Amino acid sequence: MKNINFKNFEPFSLSKKEKSFFFFNEIKKLTKHHYANSKEYKKILNFTNKKNDFKHLDEIPFLPIYLFKEYELMSISKDKVFKTLNSSGTSGQKKSKIFLDSTNAQSQQLVLSKILTNIIGSRRLPMLIVDKNPKNFSKSELSAKSAAINGFSIFGRDHLYLLNEKSEIDYLNLNIFLEKYADKSFLIFGFTSIVFKNLFSDIKLKKIKNNFRNGILMHGGGWKKIENIKVSSFEYKKKLFNKLKLKHIYNYYGLVEQTGSIFIECKYCNYLTTSVFSEIIIRDKYLNVAKNGKKGFIQVMSLLPTSYPGHSILTEDIGEIISKGNCICSKYSTRFKVHGRLPLSEVRGCSDI
Repeated sequence: MKNINFKNFEPFSLSKKEKSFFFFNEIKKLTKHHYANSKEYKKILNFTNKKNDFKHLDEIPFLPIYLFKEYELMSISKDKVFKTLNSSGTSGQKKSKIFLDSTNAQSQQLVLSKILTNIIGSRRLPMLIVDKNPKNFSKSELSAKSAAINGFSIFGRDHLYLLNEKSEIDYLNLNIFLEKYADKSFLIFGFTSIVFKNLFSDIKLKKIKNNFRNGILMHGGGWKKIENIKVSSFEYKKKLFNKLKLKHIYNYYGLVEQTGSIFIECKYCNYLTTSVFSEIIIRDKYLNVAKNGKKGFIQVMSLLPTSYPGHSILTEDIGEIISKGNCICSKYSTRFKVHGRLPLSEVRGCSDI
């Protein structure tokens, strides 16, 4: 299979019709590529009697996400493995293992950069990371969490970790950071519940000398703890604005199993959006395609995975495709909303971040 030159494509540059044609042809090629190069994937497709002459996108086979915890799935020889990504997980949980060759790793970084550039621009901004330095993580906190921090941190400069090794807010260095950068754009990154805890619940305004008006917050990693205290996405943004004057807030949805092709929230309609490199399908409890506006399992599709058969995955997350209303993003993206994890499924560690 000839790899896509991702440098030639911008994430939101094709109309829906153009994207549909391009994406379907490329995802078919990827399916055939993995069938030819992954013994495990070939066995699965043969066992499920999936054919290769697909006529529609929803015919592309998917793998349940738990298979990446049970098996070492790859479409390269072991000597070509450049990096192995692990999902996060609580003690005793199995973790996904994602095997990357150097080409796949580079593609992930390039596409992530292209997607984020649409939000933060091409300049590397001063960056506040709402967490501890990964070198202070315990073993249970490593893997996907540290990988996400390290992955996003390359888009910033002059990094400050908000929390010290005791997970307490470092007000001294926070004030030094804000003194230098509060009057210009700066990037903030963190996991949804950790951001809410530290930048809303715990932070003491009397201890900081500037507000966060010019900050651009990127947050993701699950809403489980936020949902437990009944805070919606709208309320989340409202509370952070009321307390810190932070108004540029973007949620993202992504999996370690498809690192790079994250789904970013539209700044106009606040729904998550697909890019040229990604697509989603919603399936009902019988795994049939659900109608727009109906809740079901989220199937995520990505053109990035070439070294492992992770291009079409059925997650344990529940979502719905949004077709009502007009927004500029609907001209090139599928808009959707994530409602949370299937209650009876095994909860992945990243939902608890």
